[in-house]
Amino acid sequence: MIERYGRFRVTRQIGEGGMGVVYAAHDEQLDRPVATKTWRSQADASARDNLLREARAAASVSHPNICQLYDLGEHEGEFYIAMELLEGEPLSARIARGSLPVSEAIQVELPVLAALDALHSRGIVHRDLKPSNIFLTPFGVKLLDFGLARPVDTAMGEHPTLTVTMPGAIAGTPHYLSPEQLLGEPADHRSDLFAAGAVLYEMLTGQPPFGAGSRTMAQVFHAILTDQPPALGGAVSIAAVDRVIHRALQKKPSQRYDSASGMADDLRAVLLLADSGQLAQAHRLRRLIVLPFRVLRPDTETDFLAYSLADAITSSLSNLDSLVVRSSVTASRFAADSADLETVAAKADVDLVLTGTLLRAGAELRVNAQLVEAPAGAVVCSHSSQAQLGDIFVLQDELSRRVVEALSLPLRAGDEQRLRRDVPGTAKAYEYYLRANELSTKPDNWRIARDLYLACLAEDPNYAPAWARLGRVNRVLGMYSGESTDDHYEQARAAFTRALKLNPDLPVAHNLYTNLEVELGQAEAAMLRLVRRVHDHTGDPELFAGLVQACRYCGLLEPSIAAFEHARRLDPQIRTSVAHAYLAVGDYDRVIATNVEDPPVLNAYALAALGRTAEAVTLLREVDKQTLPKLYRLYVHATLCLFEGKWTEALDSVRVLAGGSMRDPCGRYYAARSLAYLGDQEMALECLKRSVSGGFFCFPWLTRDSWIDGLRHRLEFRALLAEAEDRYRSAVDAFVRAGGDRLLGSVGT
Repeated sequence: MIERYGRFRVTRQIGEGGMGVVYAAHDEQLDRPVATKTWRSQADASARDNLLREARAAASVSHPNICQLYDLGEHEGEFYIAMELLEGEPLSARIARGSLPVSEAIQVELPVLAALDALHSRGIVHRDLKPSNIFLTPFGVKLLDFGLARPVDTAMGEHPTLTVTMPGAIAGTPHYLSPEQLLGEPADHRSDLFAAGAVLYEMLTGQPPFGAGSRTMAQVFHAILTDQPPALGGAVSIAAVDRVIHRALQKKPSQRYDSASGMADDLRAVLLLADSGQLAQAHRLRRLIVLPFRVLRPDTETDFLAYSLADAITSSLSNLDSLVVRSSVTASRFAADSADLETVAAKADVDLVLTGTLLRAGAELRVNAQLVEAPAGAVVCSHSSQAQLGDIFVLQDELSRRVVEALSLPLRAGDEQRLRRDVPGTAKAYEYYLRANELSTKPDNWRIARDLYLACLAEDPNYAPAWARLGRVNRVLGMYSGESTDDHYEQARAAFTRALKLNPDLPVAHNLYTNLEVELGQAEAAMLRLVRRVHDHTGDPELFAGLVQACRYCGLLEPSIAAFEHARRLDPQIRTSVAHAYLAVGDYDRVIATNVEDPPVLNAYALAALGRTAEAVTLLREVDKQTLPKLYRLYVHATLCLFEGKWTEALDSVRVLAGGSMRDPCGRYYAARSLAYLGDQEMALECLKRSVSGGFFCFPWLTRDSWIDGLRHRLEFRALLAEAEDRYRSAVDAFVRAGGDRLLGSVGT
C-alpha cells in the first residue's frame, strides 16, 4: 500500500475498483481526515482524464449534498484527488438490507435532486447516477463520483446536448441509463432525472425498474427502451410517488420533468400524503392474467366453463389491491392450448399466467391448473381439484385461494370476504351474464344484452356484476337510442344502486356509475367519491378510469390525463374517455392514439386539426355506413357533412341533435361548438347554457376552443363563461381538499 500522496498520509484502503483505489488518509497540513482517489499506474490516458474531469466538476460546484473536493495533485507520475472523508455507507448497501419506506426514500432522494439541480445550473450532467454513487452519512446525503460528468454545449439552445467523448461508446451503469444514452443520441440534464427515477424505484422495491431479472445486458437494454416498470402498490402515498417515478422514467426526454427542482416539488407533496406515524411500504404489483381453460373432451353442457371459470377467478382476484388482474376481455384473445408465454407477457404486460384444463367425468368436473412466471415459464404452483357439476364455483374459490397462498399476497382486513363475493348462484346465471357481456359491446345488440342481464338476475338476483352491467346498458340506451331517456336513466340508476348495495367495493360498478353521474350533472360528487376510494384502493385501475371521466367534466384536464396514465400503468388494456381530455388540451396525436372507447368522430376532429381533413372524411364515411343508434348516427353524419363542406346539411343534423332528448352535457357541448362553428349563434348559446348548467363546466376548454370564437363577443357568453369558471374553481377547491392534487398532480389552470 502506498504510504503517502503529497501532504496526505495514507492510513488504510477503503475501496477498490477496476481502474483505481480509494484510501483513507490524513491531511498533515490542515490536520483533518480525507479520502484520496487515484487511478492505477497502468490506466490509460483517458482514465486519467476522467479523474481530472471529476476533480474539475466537483470543484466547480459548492453544495452541501456534493462531496467536497480538497486538492488535486500528482505523486510519482500518478494523478490523485483528495476529498471529504465520509462516514456511513453507500445507498446500495442500505438497499441490500431491504427496501426503504416511502418517507425514508424521499428523504434520500430530495438531497440527491438538490445536488443535481446545483450541477445542472452550472451546465454539468452527472451521467452516472446510481445507488453506489450516493452516500448516506449521519449528517446527510452526499453525491459522489463525477468521473463521467460532462459540461453541456449551451450553444445548442433551450435543451443543450451532452458532449460525447467517444462516438458510439456507452458511458454509465446499464440499469440506470436513459434510452437516449443507450441509443447514442444527445443527452442532457433530463438523463440524470431518468436515473434519479430509477434510483427512487429501486429504493422502494429493492430492484431496479428495468431488467431486474435479466441475464444479459441486451435484455436490460431492451427493457429500458421498450418496457414500463411494474406499478407500485400500497398506501395512497405509494400511488402518488409512482406517478412521479413514471414521469421521470418516460422514454422521451420531453415528457420527463424539465428540472430536478420540479421533481423535488412533487415529491414534497407526496410526503404530505403519508399517514402520520406510519411507514408506508411500497411493493411491486404482480400482474396476472387468467387464460381461458382448455377443454380436454368437448361437452355441450360444460364447454362454456372454459371462459366462465376463468372469468370467475379473474373477478374474485380483482378484488385484491395487492394484485393487478387483466380483464377477461384481454384474456380471451389468447387460446390456452396455443398461448406462447413470451407473447402473452409482452402483449398483456403481465408477469404471471394462470392456465388450466377441464375434463368432465360423469357428474363431476376435474380441473388442473398451473400458475407460471412469464415469460420464463417457471411453475409457481400447480393445483388439481374436482367438484360436482352443480357446484362448480367451489373450484373458483379453491383456485383463487391457491393463487393468494402461492404468491404470499398481503391481505388487508376484509380481503377474505372480498374473495368470496361476486360468485354467481348458478351456472345458468353465469352463462347469461357472459353472453350479455359479449353482445353489449355492439350498439345493435344492446337490447338483447339487456334482456340477457335480466335473465341472469332472474336466476340470481344477488349477483352484483350483472346489476352493474345492466346499469351500463340502460345508460347507453338512454343516451343514444332516442327513446324514453328518463326511463332508461332511472332504470340505470336503480341498477347501479343495487349493485353497490350488494358489493360496495365492486370496481366495475364504481367506474360505470361515474358515466351516469356525470351525465346527470353530478360530476363533482363522482370525482370526490372516486378520490376517496382511491385512497384505500390504489391498485384499482377501474377507479382511476372513472376519475378520467369525472375530472374532465369538472375541467380538471391535467388530473384527468394523469388518472389515465396511472390506470394504463395498472392495466394497459383498460378503456377510458381520455381522448376527450387530449382534444381539449390540443394534443391531437394522442387523441388518435388513445380513442378506443368513444366515437371515432373524435379521431376525425383530431385529423382535421392536424390538417388531414381528407383522412377525417374517409374515416367518417366508413362509420356512416354502419348500423348505429339514432343519436349516434346524427352525430356522425353531421360531422361528416361539416368536413365535406356541406354546411347546410350539417347544420340541419346538428339542430336535430341539439333539440333532441340527449341528456349528456358533454354531448351538448359538442353540439354547441358545431352550431357556433356553422354560424347558428342563438342555438349554440342555448345549447351551451344547457351543457354548463347540466354539469359539463370544462372552463379551460371554453376559454380556448376556437370553434366557439364566434360567441365570445356576446354578453350572454361572457355570463356563461363566468358561471363555468365559478363551478370549475369550486371543483378545483374540493379536489385539493380531498388530496386529489397530491395523488394525481397539479390541477393546471
